[in-house]
Amino acid sequence: MDAAGVEPGELVLDVGAGLGALTAPLVRAGARVIAVELHPGRADRLRRRFADAPVTVVRADAGDLRLPSRPFRVVSSPPYNISTLLLKRLLAPGSRLVSADLVLQRQVANRWVRGDAPGANRWFRHYDPSIGLRLPRKAFTPPPHVDSAVLLLRKR
Repeated sequence: MDAAGVEPGELVLDVGAGLGALTAPLVRAGARVIAVELHPGRADRLRRRFADAPVTVVRADAGDLRLPSRPFRVVSSPPYNISTLLLKRLLAPGSRLVSADLVLQRQVANRWVRGDAPGANRWFRHYDPSIGLRLPRKAFTPPPHVDSAVLLLRKR
């Protein structure tokens, strides 16, 4: 979260917000947060937890997500099974994405940085991709079966 360098007042999406592990530090950093969570119980808990904070909870699937019409950032640890769908949505024509810090399965992040992912080369002219922090399995509870890395996307 600290490495993302979120500034007060920025609009930030947290896709797959769960119970707010990233949402809370984003709020502390002064961001206006859109917490996207598909699971109804977790979405309700997020609404209660952040009732007095600048957080809008949206219950939506990543494929159906309506992106903000103004410039926004993404700081998120989405479910691994939606990574490609989410990236394609965020990088679609007309998106106002300024930057993204996404915790992904390490091999998926590497594939996008190398341009090996389907369609990845299309957005290289608009975004600079790189790998940020590398996260071992044991950094998560419960630990996944794979290592992770932060995929960084910065608009040129």
